[in-house]
Amino acid sequence: MEINPESLDVAARYKLLIGCVVPRPIAFVSTVAPDGKLNLAPFSFFNGVGSNPLTLLFCPSNKPDGTEKDTLRNCEAPPIGIGQFVINVVSEPFVRAAVSTSEDLAYGESEFELSGLTPAPSSVVSPPRVLESPVAFECETTEIVRLNPGAPGGGNVVLGRVVHIFVRDDIINDRHHIDPEKLAAVGRMAGITYCTTRDRFEVPFGKAALES
Repeated sequence: MEINPESLDVAARYKLLIGCVVPRPIAFVSTVAPDGKLNLAPFSFFNGVGSNPLTLLFCPSNKPDGTEKDTLRNCEAPPIGIGQFVINVVSEPFVRAAVSTSEDLAYGESEFELSGLTPAPSSVVSPPRVLESPVAFECETTEIVRLNPGAPGGGNVVLGRVVHIFVRDDIINDRHHIDPEKLAAVGRMAGITYCTTRDRFEVPFGKAALES
């Protein structure tokens, strides 16, 4: 099948995207509004950008009516937001609680209260990290790219410079290697399907991969 994406409606394009770009890591993003209200939401268009400077990105799409999600507004520079956010890694023990925060709550209602997850003070930024998460990246927003402002489902890219990292002591060694078994990260597939990272294999880099 050959597909011109412009011939598809937005919903069909989205289905193709989430069905083919898999598995996707999940950014569990905690933010705070200028009035102090906390927000917590998962986003599965998320990745690292580079290590110098250490930068992450995640992509909160617009709501079906074209308005922006609370997370995106909170990531804006003052006075719209506070220009900071925390990306928490979602692991198996609390994945259901994390997914529950995708509920469309009224502005000001707490996803922390809904999910039963615990806000813990961050070291550098104002938004709290999620206590249950084994890793939290504290970030300051460096840039927001709006691909289709005001459009339903319009894509947005939030770039954040990492200014502090929390890693639970038992999952990291003195060489900064992370134990994937203890991290127990969860990935996103299409629809309501998720995956674990327990099934792993090693392949050497470059030409040696063909000989292994």
